[in-house]
Amino acid sequence: MWSYRTVLEQRIRERRLTLDEFAEYAEAYAREHGEVGTLGVRHLQRLVAGRGARGKPLGRVRPATARLLERIFGDSVETLLSEPDPQSVPSGVPSAGPRSDDRSSASRTQVEPSTAAVSEASTIGTEVTGDLPSAFAWLDQHAGWTAGTAKRKVRSRLSRLSAGDLLDRNARRCRVGRTAVAEALAEYYGQTVTNGYSIHRVRVDDREIGTSLLARPDWTSLGIPLTPKHDMLALADQAPGSSTSPIDSRRAIHRLAEATALGVRMTNAPLYRLHGVDLTGDAVNGSFGLAPFAEYALTSDLLEGELLDAISDGQPIRRGELPIRGEYLPGLSEVLDLRARKCVGGVLALCAVARPADPYRGPADFALLVQERSGNVLNATGQLAVIPKGFHQPLKEARAEARIGSTLLRELEEELFGRAEVDGTAGEPRVAAPMHRSRLSDPMRWLLDEPGRLRRECTGFGFNLVSGNYEFASLVVIDDEEFWRRYGGDIEANWEASGLRLYSTLDRELWNQLIADEAWSNEGLFALLQGIRRLGESNDPRLDLPTVDAEFTTSASGR
Repeated sequence: MWSYRTVLEQRIRERRLTLDEFAEYAEAYAREHGEVGTLGVRHLQRLVAGRGARGKPLGRVRPATARLLERIFGDSVETLLSEPDPQSVPSGVPSAGPRSDDRSSASRTQVEPSTAAVSEASTIGTEVTGDLPSAFAWLDQHAGWTAGTAKRKVRSRLSRLSAGDLLDRNARRCRVGRTAVAEALAEYYGQTVTNGYSIHRVRVDDREIGTSLLARPDWTSLGIPLTPKHDMLALADQAPGSSTSPIDSRRAIHRLAEATALGVRMTNAPLYRLHGVDLTGDAVNGSFGLAPFAEYALTSDLLEGELLDAISDGQPIRRGELPIRGEYLPGLSEVLDLRARKCVGGVLALCAVARPADPYRGPADFALLVQERSGNVLNATGQLAVIPKGFHQPLKEARAEARIGSTLLRELEEELFGRAEVDGTAGEPRVAAPMHRSRLSDPMRWLLDEPGRLRRECTGFGFNLVSGNYEFASLVVIDDEEFWRRYGGDIEANWEASGLRLYSTLDRELWNQLIADEAWSNEGLFALLQGIRRLGESNDPRLDLPTVDAEFTTSASGR
């Protein structure tokens, strides 16, 4: 039996987390709950050992850190740092030896959650539901249940869930590489690509890369300005096929229980549902309807988890083996039939910020921003993506905000400039006009004060076969180096990212390495490659990026 030095070490081990993973979880938890405490890995190593540096007594824990730990575990910091009772170690807690990679249900030990784990899950559900009650109400109505039934079922399901098991499963999903996802989907959909559509593939310098995006050749060579003259997407007066997607109530309850246990931020706000899109000419034309977020979260968004679990478990990826995919997206004809399904999606952009020459960094360049998605987002958890990245949805006025440029500006404010009040997951803001100039952040106000300071373009479009979502890939360019001098220190990722990275446009070798990283989400890599392609069309001396050339095939498998 493993000998734990502190109760804290025991609790972390019961969750099947490494110290690095728990430190990351605690950081995300602190952001989500408004705690100011921080917990680095080195600090955590001292805490679980019960000793300070070089074996000295630990001393008093900082109040902010103590509050954070107490809120996560539901025990006092004094209890957490004490020696555990040897009899308190539950059977089934993993030993100190290497963890098995065998994920088959027959060989995996089934551990029932302890009372503390259940209590913790319930506490999380009480504190971090966000607007989940509206999702419960929506499910009650759709399933024909009496009011409050969904909430009771979720509470019942929570009593049988272990947050540690869910985090462990999410860690397994994060280990599935992007290429494995793209190849699995190509295998699933096989030789069925017709009518000019193809799986998006590119050659980056001397490397061939495929993604999970279904596109047309003219959708991957765009550079359309996202100005009112060119961004012509609009809300339609009537929506075709307005009936609700079929929902498996058992899956729905499990999904809501998981979201509650893990503190995932989810709100039943409206999303823009795509009716049709036309990218010919020098404009983005098309129309949208509206669909409730709960319907998406409890139907087509389940496709990603099913696929990742199948890949990580070594299951065959073929027709008949993925029941959720077989129900919602069995073939590419269903992917393209926008009248028959609720197709929601998002806007994501590669952000390039001009920087002046620096004696340490070198010549003038652009900083390109890349995020690692946190564990509190609904999808693409733990993956690399461009930033900003968000669902296309209205915040206040559905008709006025239908253009993708509107969502892009709002996401910049939220994800990079700290405007929490425009966060769509926080519920509807009380402010009448949250994007009014008087409420803008200082960086955004400076960018919009003069034409040309902020350049926004749509660089590509496609349907992501992971979940069927539409993806508008975009490019945001700030050409004026004065912005970096004034506001470079104000750029900070919000709770949706666990980390924010900067890469120079003069480091071609590093970019080739980054593009090959398997941690990318497919839609994130799609937007990155489209942005690099578009930037590469300029002769700006501040750019030395890989060459990106599109390749098209007649089959989903690329053969």
